Amino acid sequence: MDKIRASLARQGLVRSADRGILGGVCAGVGRRLGLGPWVTRLLFLISLVVIPGSQFLVYPILWFVMPSQNSLVAATSSPHLAR
Repeated sequence: MDKIRASLARQGLVRSADRGILGGVCAGVGRRLGLGPWVTRLLFLISLVVIPGSQFLVYPILWFVMPSQNSLVAATSSPHLAR
């Protein structure tokens, strides 16, 4: 799981700690795509109408898989990782 999170972090796909409402997933995806968090949330809601139900599966998976900004800051400031 750490390899997946590290890969997503390298690609810039991290959950937002400061702009997130529920888990920071939409804000993180929006930041990666160059969109505002509210635009991403609106697209999420529109996709609920177009493809009902799939978002309730995708959002929790992304919440679990995407690393948070707080965890990245803690990992980079940890003295045992700076070798």
